[in-house]
Amino acid sequence: MKCYAGLDVSLKEISICVIDQNGGIVARGSSPCDPEGVQAWLRNRSLAPERIIHESGQLAIWLQRGLTRLGLPATCIDARMAHKSLSARPNKSDAADAEGLAQLARTGWFTSVHIRSEEADCLRTLVNARERLIRLRKELEGHVRGALKTFGIRMAAVGQGQLRQAFRDQLALAGERDPVVRVLADAFISAHETLCRAAADLEAVLKTEARQHPVARRLMTIPGVGPVVALSFVALVDDPARFRRAADVGAFLGLTPRRHQSGEMDWSGRISRCGDSAMRRLLFEAASSLIHRVQRFSPLKSWAVRLAGRRGFRKAAVATGRKLAVLMLTLWKREDDYAWTKGATT
Repeated sequence: MKCYAGLDVSLKEISICVIDQNGGIVARGSSPCDPEGVQAWLRNRSLAPERIIHESGQLAIWLQRGLTRLGLPATCIDARMAHKSLSARPNKSDAADAEGLAQLARTGWFTSVHIRSEEADCLRTLVNARERLIRLRKELEGHVRGALKTFGIRMAAVGQGQLRQAFRDQLALAGERDPVVRVLADAFISAHETLCRAAADLEAVLKTEARQHPVARRLMTIPGVGPVVALSFVALVDDPARFRRAADVGAFLGLTPRRHQSGEMDWSGRISRCGDSAMRRLLFEAASSLIHRVQRFSPLKSWAVRLAGRRGFRKAAVATGRKLAVLMLTLWKREDDYAWTKGATT
């Protein structure tokens, strides 16, 4: 007898529902939240589902890898699309959601999501840790600048040299004027130095990793693309074969316009902003670097500068970011470096 299983995952346990090919419930219950618990629950009931599905979420990657390693036919599906079907049910509970997922497994009305490799997740962890440290450093500096303005102290802009030592020097100097500011300076100077040093150490690790990664080295031949952008793109895409056409990566990253068409109405709006927001921000920064900072001529830079002159910098940077993403995927698939003297194929 064919059967299908749905898993509703929470932090402590997994609600499981198994149905037959006609939609009737065969078994339902719960197991500990780990792949071995799901396998034991099914084995104790002598059930071998043809398809097991669960929604994307915080534990989805770990659970999918574990179920696949145990030989179970598990599939992770898009939680946003599953929500459309599950929200139509009158009652909301873990057991009801597990039954709804089992029905989706039976009918095949779902969209599976790509589970990244462990190597890709390691790269993303390093990149995200660096981004978090930089954000914490910026928040700390912003708080200090705002607090000191209450006392009429306006701190000057500082550069990146010596782990932003100029910021700490200005804060120490301000602490000599007022005892309250001195307490603030003593509390934040060491924290600021720790954040800057940790971010610099992580950036050094990323640069070393980028030099050793064959795909990242190839992507860094593109003007404007540095180690962080290259490693972030490699970790996010993971498998270039996911995209049948290189141009599809633009929509995947939310860099294509929204479209609304109904009857005689048909218009295109701003970019959809779907997908990974951190990767979009990095591509925007890479495009800005290409337009303003890269000095060496290339067809890509020439196109971006002309577009900025016609449509303005912001729109040109978004379009250039999309073009960089398409170009990176193209070079990855072709296993080729960027040709500075030839037009880029996008």
